Amino acid sequence: MKLSMVLSTHAAKFQAVAYKGDFEQNVAKIASYGFDGVEPAVRDPGLVDHVGLIEAVSKHGMEIPAIGTGQAWGEEHLSFTDPDPEVRQQAVDRIAAHVPLAKTAGALIIIGLVRGTIQERVSESQAREWMFSGFKRCVDIAGKEGVRIAFEPLNRYETQLLNTAKESLELIDRVGADNLGLLLDTFHMNIEEPSIEESIKLCGDRIFHFHVADSNRWYPGAGHLDFRSILEALFSTGYSGFVSGEFMAVPDADTSAQKAIRYLRNLGI
Repeated sequence: MKLSMVLSTHAAKFQAVAYKGDFEQNVAKIASYGFDGVEPAVRDPGLVDHVGLIEAVSKHGMEIPAIGTGQAWGEEHLSFTDPDPEVRQQAVDRIAAHVPLAKTAGALIIIGLVRGTIQERVSESQAREWMFSGFKRCVDIAGKEGVRIAFEPLNRYETQLLNTAKESLELIDRVGADNLGLLLDTFHMNIEEPSIEESIKLCGDRIFHFHVADSNRWYPGAGHLDFRSILEALFSTGYSGFVSGEFMAVPDADTSAQKAIRYLRNLGI
């Protein structure tokens, strides 16, 4: 099992990223705990030294499986469903700006909350059409460079759009591109899926990436999720990618990372 940790390249409001700030120092810590990769959360790739970021990771013998984009929503409120067409275009442009970094790093691009929400005075059908258009454009841009995009179903308290694995598979089928797949996250699945394991099996080879956090959004082992059963279901699909920790820094980033990797390695999967 290949394990990675999410870390932000800059300070951010999002609480479920344990590591933020000093990127190189945090990469060194994560490597020292035995992780195989790091997943950078990058608000704006134009503010990041692409070569330096990749070298900071590779010198520790680690990989970059994926790049998170959610801070474009969290910090700047960019989304595919904004009533302002200029903001919608900025959201697409921001995702497109990640493509060169993702291509060089051999990473996929995650789309989560950049898909947007249903905002005031916007109908659900209109929001869904704007969202589909944004996805289609980003997937086409990334596909031309051989970059994959992983879409993340999120729970109902964060967005009204595409909360379940089944709904998200329908979006993937509608877009109809081989480079679009799913990122499944155990925290969100615990809220929305009747059975996490059955939903994983339903998604099968459309799973491109996988996030773990326990039921309370703490590190795995701190809540009530059965990670042995969940991960056995994941790998039964033929999944060979990373299992990436995205959870709150409780009691602190270093302790949560160490407890997470110790718990997951001890599963013996």
